[in-house]
Amino acid sequence: MLIEDLRGVLALGEHEHVTAAAATLGVSQPNLSRLLARVEAALGARLFERDARGVHPNPLGALTLEAARDLVDRYDRLRRDLGGLLDPEAGTVRLAFLDSMATSLVPRLLHDVRETAPGLRVELRQEPGHEIIPHLATGVAELAIVSGRPPAPHGWFALQEQRLVVVVPAGHRFAGRRRVRPADLAGEDFVSIPPGFGFREHLDGLFAAARVTPRIAFEIGDLGTIEGLVGAGLGVAVVPEQFAGASGTVGVPLAHPGASRVVGLTWRADRALAPAAARFLEIVTAAGPY
Repeated sequence: MLIEDLRGVLALGEHEHVTAAAATLGVSQPNLSRLLARVEAALGARLFERDARGVHPNPLGALTLEAARDLVDRYDRLRRDLGGLLDPEAGTVRLAFLDSMATSLVPRLLHDVRETAPGLRVELRQEPGHEIIPHLATGVAELAIVSGRPPAPHGWFALQEQRLVVVVPAGHRFAGRRRVRPADLAGEDFVSIPPGFGFREHLDGLFAAARVTPRIAFEIGDLGTIEGLVGAGLGVAVVPEQFAGASGTVGVPLAHPGASRVVGLTWRADRALAPAAARFLEIVTAAGPY
């Protein structure tokens, strides 16, 4: 039984007359009569009673009409949703991004995409990096903005390199320096991202290379909040340069070869992107680094 068979049954239920229903559907009366016979045979039940005035649904027909209406509506909705997903200019893109990108890179990137393809719809997911990669694997997200290039099979386009700075309260002994070494932080209370976050792994590697174990006083999964805690005099921190100063803090360059992070757009390269996501990626890569 096909969806068009169900549409024929619905037309019969609405008009209760073969001639009128056939005219609405644009088919002949014999074809519609054969359609009804085919549906009744497939379901093993008589659905309509015939008399001189037309055809009328019996109780089994009323039950069938209710189910047919639901199935046709769901099918039509599926076609609309698929059409939206498959349209490269008006489909839906599922984009995940790091919490730390919420107020800086993401708005600029979305502005450029909207300027070029105003019909694209973007579903946004703001989440930590350790949740983003599994979501790319399951398809919950199609594209993601992360820190550091993920391993294969992920594609990668670098968006920007962010210098890392040591943020300190105004008046701190480091505030007037031109740079701070990791070793200088050994005796300071340190405010950090919790373990499990990609940025924390980056910092741990940086301090391990410098043979420094920071004295962590606070952990919070938001770089903006970390800067605020430093501004309140609760410690020092290492953050991307753009986070310094919001709460009156001072950002001092960190003297270390690894004192930067690269943020980029990533996706699963082992399967084709949906047309809308591919269009999004095309726009971003054409715009170049941010």
